[in-house]
Amino acid sequence: MDLQAVPAWGTIPRMLRDQASGHGGVEVVVSGDTRLTLSALASAAAETARALMALGVAPGDRVAVWAPNSPEWVVAAYGIWDAGATIAPLSTRFKGLEAAELLAKVGAKVLLVAEGFMDTSYLAMLADTAGDPAGGRPYAGLPDLSHVVVLGDAPVPPGRPGVLSWADFVAGGAAVTAEAAEERAASVGPDDIASIMATSGTTGAPKGVMLHHSQLLRGYWDWAELVTLREGDRYPIIAPFSHGFGINAGLLACVLRRATMMPVAVFRPDELMDLIERNRVSVLAGAPPMFFKILDELDGRDVSSLRVAICGAAAVPPELIRRLVDRVGLERMINAYGLMEGTVVSMTRPEDPVEVIAATTGRAVPGVSVRVVDDGGRDVPPGEPGEILVGGYGVMRGYWRDPERTAEAVDREGWLHTGDIGTLDDAGNLAIVDRKKEMFIVSGFNAYPAEIEGLLLRCPGVAQVAVIGMPDDRQGEAGWAYVVGSASPDEVIAWARANMSNYKVPRRVVKVDSLPLNVNGKLDKPTLRTWAAESLTA
Repeated sequence: MDLQAVPAWGTIPRMLRDQASGHGGVEVVVSGDTRLTLSALASAAAETARALMALGVAPGDRVAVWAPNSPEWVVAAYGIWDAGATIAPLSTRFKGLEAAELLAKVGAKVLLVAEGFMDTSYLAMLADTAGDPAGGRPYAGLPDLSHVVVLGDAPVPPGRPGVLSWADFVAGGAAVTAEAAEERAASVGPDDIASIMATSGTTGAPKGVMLHHSQLLRGYWDWAELVTLREGDRYPIIAPFSHGFGINAGLLACVLRRATMMPVAVFRPDELMDLIERNRVSVLAGAPPMFFKILDELDGRDVSSLRVAICGAAAVPPELIRRLVDRVGLERMINAYGLMEGTVVSMTRPEDPVEVIAATTGRAVPGVSVRVVDDGGRDVPPGEPGEILVGGYGVMRGYWRDPERTAEAVDREGWLHTGDIGTLDDAGNLAIVDRKKEMFIVSGFNAYPAEIEGLLLRCPGVAQVAVIGMPDDRQGEAGWAYVVGSASPDEVIAWARANMSNYKVPRRVVKVDSLPLNVNGKLDKPTLRTWAAESLTA
């Protein structure tokens, strides 16, 4: 199908103003009693931008957001972009160590935080990790962090000097004129960095993927057209805004296409079904486990409003597609492949049969090229597995302040080496055969063994550790940790639960006298997988 070209906005602030000018009354955010039209969103974003400028945020400064999906998150994002700043999202699953590491990595100047979400004090976690309470400096370990602001109506907890409430933050924006804020928004350029998205890899250290305005506008305009997202659609955003899919294929795509986003802070199948029935939801996106849960809740439910489902997965069970089409009456089911470093890579098309949607992620989107190569960098024949390389406008600008690892990921000809293994058929459909060498996926979240190992080594009594991913009936995959040291398995798990995102916490900890090594003296993870498999059959 031919795609309509993205309008010549160039930047997200210009896009928002154009949409608000021509379609100001269209509702783009609905959450409980909160309803934001395009005009209201544009006004709130401009107000936020003025407040950020009053705090000294300059073009290119990084502003972090640590919060669940909410209307406040949406306003914050567009306000950050209006201010010419770069957004750096933090997952609500982060503990203090993880958040401090990322804030330090990107040099965030301002942090906007949803204090108290799920009875969690993010301010306390961060102060415990990066603070100097005795010296009265709550975030002494983060010298770039000048201001912390509590999102929404939540009060500033006692004993948090220097933290601003949202009301005080916005009031401070009066020091900046509306004209100055508009001038700042107009000065944002298409090649300016819009976001730095956190990811990790086999080295374990966090990396920040730099994505620029025009790249995101084009990528998710085309994505939205292929899934037929349009004005009048009601679309719950379940993927966290801190994840590339949530912020780009949700928060951004809905404004691009004037669809109504419905931010979901916590996914619960029964509540989602209520939302679908009550609000006549028409578009839904998620991983296969979410759709299976929805099918389990179908009896007696009216889901006739659903017309499009987007299921991002290496392989989708054909029976799931058939059941969704037959029982829900979907117009179309889409499968897709993308990654933080390469945005949208491939998507199935409306005319594709169930077998193609189930077994592949479709063809490359316009403007993106896909190759499958052997270890020598030579293209392999159709059907033969090899590493997936991605080229075109969607490839990231690089990793934030990390030219060495950028050069490892993107070669001199501009090809992104994904580390994923796949095949291409004669029609150009891309199938994902295997994940990156070490990465595994827990309930839809990418888990990187080296990152988890680095965190577990901070646990008292852990001298050495190796983590592998194993199949798990409940989460798809889960981590198993092999530990050398005096700490017991229960002690390791308890420490991990207190200090790590829940999806990174090992499902099983096995205490060993030593870790296996190969002939080169390197850790032998295939042997660990053999041990794990044998323990399951013992």
